[in-house]
Order: sequence, then C-alpha cells, then structure tokens
Amino acid sequence: MLTKTLADVRDRIEQYSKKDLNEQNTKATLIEPVMRALGWDTEDVEEVAREFKVRSSDKPVDYGLLQLRKPRLFIEAKALGKDLADRRWANQIMGYAAVAGVEWIVLTDGNEWRIYNTHAPVAVDEKLFRSVRLTKDGVDEVAKTLELLTKARLEESRIDILWRAQFIDRHVQAALKQVFSPDNDMLLVNFVAGRNKDLSVEDIRDSLRRCNVTLEFPPLPDVSTQTSQPRSALPSPAPSSAKQSYDTSITDLLRAGVIHAGCELQKSYRGVKLTARIERDGRVNFANKLYSSPSQAAGAARASVIGMPADGKLPPTNGWDFWMVAGDSVEPIKLAVLREGLERPGQADAAS
Repeated sequence: MLTKTLADVRDRIEQYSKKDLNEQNTKATLIEPVMRALGWDTEDVEEVAREFKVRSSDKPVDYGLLQLRKPRLFIEAKALGKDLADRRWANQIMGYAAVAGVEWIVLTDGNEWRIYNTHAPVAVDEKLFRSVRLTKDGVDEVAKTLELLTKARLEESRIDILWRAQFIDRHVQAALKQVFSPDNDMLLVNFVAGRNKDLSVEDIRDSLRRCNVTLEFPPLPDVSTQTSQPRSALPSPAPSSAKQSYDTSITDLLRAGVIHAGCELQKSYRGVKLTARIERDGRVNFANKLYSSPSQAAGAARASVIGMPADGKLPPTNGWDFWMVAGDSVEPIKLAVLREGLERPGQADAAS
C-alpha cells in the first residue's frame, strides 16, 4: 500500500510542479495520504493531532503523531517546492520538539522527507538522520526510509537502533579520517615504520600521499535482526535533577549551529519594540553596547523603557525568557526553547 500511495503522490507532484501549491493543499494531496499509508489514522485525534500544542501558549506543530496519547513524532509541513535545507525550518520544529520531549521530527513538502533526531547531542546539521526525495530517489527508496515511521516500527524503536548505528559510524569515520589526514600522518608513519625497519620516514610519507583511502560504512542490512542491540550504545544526555539548572551559554548555541552570529533578538515590551544582535564572540549587542549575557542585555533593554532603578543597577531580568530569536517568515522562538533543545531535550516543561 505504501509504494502504491507514494507512486500516486509522485504523479501528483509532477502534475502540480508548475503550479503554486500552497501548504494546505500540499498537506491534503501529498502528505496526509502518505501518513495514512504508514498506518496513522488521520481521522482519530488521539492518534493524529493537527496543530498540536503541549501548552495553549505554545506555537503549534502541523502534526503530532501520538502513541498512548503521548507525542512520538512531529511532522512539520511546508508548501511543495520549499527549500527544506534552510536551517530555519529545522530550528523551528526542533524548538517545539524540545518543549514536548519528542525525539523524532519530520520536515516535508510532500516530495522531500527529512527525518531528524532532536535529542542527539550534536550540531543541527548532524541531527539529520535520513533525507529522501520522491522525484529523485524513487518510490522504492523512499518507501524503505518512510517505513521506519509506521506505527508498528516506531513501537519497536527500529529507527532508534538504526540511528545509534549511524551515529557511531559517523564518529568512527571522522576519527579515521583524522588518522589519514596529512596533518596527523605521523600516527601512520610510526605504525608502518615499526613494521618496516628498512623504510625511511620520507619514503613512507611519499607512499601515503599516493594512497587513496575510502572509508565506507554501509547501512545495517536488516534492522529486524538488530533488535537485541543495547540502547545504551550511545551516550545519553545527563539525567536531570529536580532543580532546573543550565550550563548552556550563547556561545554553546553558536557552536552547535542553533543560532548564528548576527541573528536578531527581539522583544515587544510595554508597547516598545526592542531589538538586539548576537555577536560572534557570544556577547549580545543592545543599543550599540555589548553585554556578556542575554540577561544583562535584557535588563538594559527594560531599563531603556522603564528607566534605571534608583540603585543604578540593571533591573534583574531572565534574558532567556525575555528575548525571542527572530527569523524571516518564521515565528520568533524564545531563547529558552532553543537552549532547552540543546541542553535538556527530554524535559517538556523546562522552558516557560
């Protein structure tokens, strides 16, 4: 059924490719048929919740797929043809998922399907697990990937097993590339020299320069045979304590790619629109003055509206809750939500 549905969707994509198919029509004609083929009852609100929110004050995600009435997977839809590689879209839905404690999210325009692991302690780009496109990869390849999102497969946590294997392979591959890097060639040179006493260091180096090394890590051939693999194969986020505390700084968000230098912070406070800017060194620029933390900058921003207190000190302000990260054509996201997604992805109620 899934391959048949995907073939029909591919035909519709070709039919509508030259038309301006808006987001709502993309959902109805391209995305929801695939969801149903994956075994999700789109007419059961306890299984597929549209415009899902954890709290009434939160921004909604297009679809929350529920198991035992708890969100297991988020799907964010965009109009056909949108550039899903734009990191704004992934950052937006990851912020929502962090609040809800949801590990898996999907970003799709009906043609391309991008699956992310929000809990992975890596930069945003490295959270991408799979990306497939119907008009490029074909029906069979897309079906093989999307099958991991069926109700049955999610219950079996098959996708978690594959992710852990891929995560480990990425790190092993990166380490091996460093070993073969010209900057670290003495590791190999010493290894070879220890087994070939007649070769000089320069001889070995010249040989290594002529050597072409390819590091390939093929995907697991059969997920069903791997279910006994322990889930502790990868490091898990540190367990949270009863008292909420944070060690994450603006610099950590920059290094992880969650925000970028020069991005705008904004706040509407007592009818006044306030803006600030993130600098490359992690400081916050408000009114052409640099502050070491968002809270200091938020205090200065409040003081610019209400005046400086009599003691001459900036009014105490939680800058993480005060500032919103602005974005083109996407809803601003509270800094606290982005911090939560990086530091404590499993806590649903940490961000206020």
